[in-house]
Amino acid sequence: MIQIDGNSLTIKDVVTVSRNYEPVKLAANAVGKIIKSRNFVEKILRENKTVYGINTGFGELANRFVSAEDSAKLQENLIRSHSVGVGEPLTEDVARGVMLLRANALSKGYSGVRKELIEFLVRLLNKRVYPYIPSQGSVGASGDLAPLAHLALVITGEGECIEEGKRRPAAQILKDKGLKPMKLLAKEGLGLINGTQVMAAIGCLVKEDAELLLKNAQVAGSMSLEALKGTARAFDEKIHALRPYPGQIKIAANIRKLIAGSGIIASHVNCDKVQDAYTLRCMAQVLGPIADTLHYAGQVLSIEINSATDNPLIFPEEEEVISGGNFHGEPLAFILDYMCIVLSEIASISERTIDRMVNPHVSGLPPFLSSKSGLNSGFMIAQYTAAALVSENKVLAHPSSVDSIPTSAGQEDHVSMGLIAARNAVAIVKNVQQVMVIEMLCAAQGIDFHDYAPGAGTMAAHRVIREHVAPLDEDRILYKDMARIHKLVVSGAIVEAVEVAVGKIESHNL
Repeated sequence: MIQIDGNSLTIKDVVTVSRNYEPVKLAANAVGKIIKSRNFVEKILRENKTVYGINTGFGELANRFVSAEDSAKLQENLIRSHSVGVGEPLTEDVARGVMLLRANALSKGYSGVRKELIEFLVRLLNKRVYPYIPSQGSVGASGDLAPLAHLALVITGEGECIEEGKRRPAAQILKDKGLKPMKLLAKEGLGLINGTQVMAAIGCLVKEDAELLLKNAQVAGSMSLEALKGTARAFDEKIHALRPYPGQIKIAANIRKLIAGSGIIASHVNCDKVQDAYTLRCMAQVLGPIADTLHYAGQVLSIEINSATDNPLIFPEEEEVISGGNFHGEPLAFILDYMCIVLSEIASISERTIDRMVNPHVSGLPPFLSSKSGLNSGFMIAQYTAAALVSENKVLAHPSSVDSIPTSAGQEDHVSMGLIAARNAVAIVKNVQQVMVIEMLCAAQGIDFHDYAPGAGTMAAHRVIREHVAPLDEDRILYKDMARIHKLVVSGAIVEAVEVAVGKIESHNL
């Protein structure tokens, strides 16, 4: 059971709730602040004071006063008018992450909403309601307004949900789940949609997937090192101590652990090759900064998911309502762009390694890893696929945060475009996973051509791969092999087998 209080949620909690349906509960210690905040909003309404977000219009219309009698209608109109999302719906795990993060932000007690509204979001999660939330339409400032409005529509019973892959009226889904739609009161519509929770939810899930990808990359790279008869000298601890980036030091140590006891590497210790190509020699220097970047991304996300990101914020103790800009997605836009770049680099170095393995002029292996080349094409075209995915990533990795288009008649004149960066990061993760699959298949094939055993970690990975895919002796339909290994990469099964053999492959010492 995950208890939310606005202050103590972790990225792991987000993943567990989003993907594993862990139950959620509003923490008892959060209730007092929530009630105080709401009571102050109601006091403002009684006193007929003009306060933005409570009894005014929104954005450029902030100077339009709305009477207390129309305050509920104002919230209703806000949600309807902002429900303008387009594109494919958010996946269920992301939608669940959004609900969790919005509930957590509201539970900090600075949003002025009722406790009942937060508890309703929690019930949606626990009853596995899957809101239909289009993925496009947010500019990443004033929060993820359009996507979050679609979530709010479900709360009021006016939106749609997804059930068994089909869109159905939210009112019917709520009824089926034993829930009654809520009528939003003053400040509550704005409290639901003014935040960064869509890009933050995606960021948490991308971070989780990226950590696993980085582990897979170390396994694949170590296998490739053996397939190409590389040297272990480049991973000597003394080298990395002289450039002490935490990620670089850890990745080098992991590679040493993965190839420990390798008969393949030992068999050519005294060969005349002076040094390996960069794809092999610089693995720690490339994957290490990726580990450091993901660590930093985790720090930013950990702050964001426990922040109050709506506007205005309610300070009942001081009896103040302050308008600010915590909804601006720039911190997330930057780290999501950064993750796009570094994840693309995993695929970039992987594809170059694939190319070395299939190229008989540099590999020392049969052409395209086929013992009967000519009649067979082997892994020739698999490298094409990797190249296509890497090229696509170059487009997707262009930073979204450098763009800004003013909105709301110029009132909101600088925006982050953070949700675009988040969506690009998801696409890049999927592409990199496929490139990892191709490198692992090629590396396993390359190892098969050697007479000596691989290291303890790489042997465990090779064994799992061969349990699902036979060596490529004759050309066959490769996409089926790729699909099998893809499941192992995404599920973490290969990494798990390796960690059983050699211990944890941690990506950071911090």
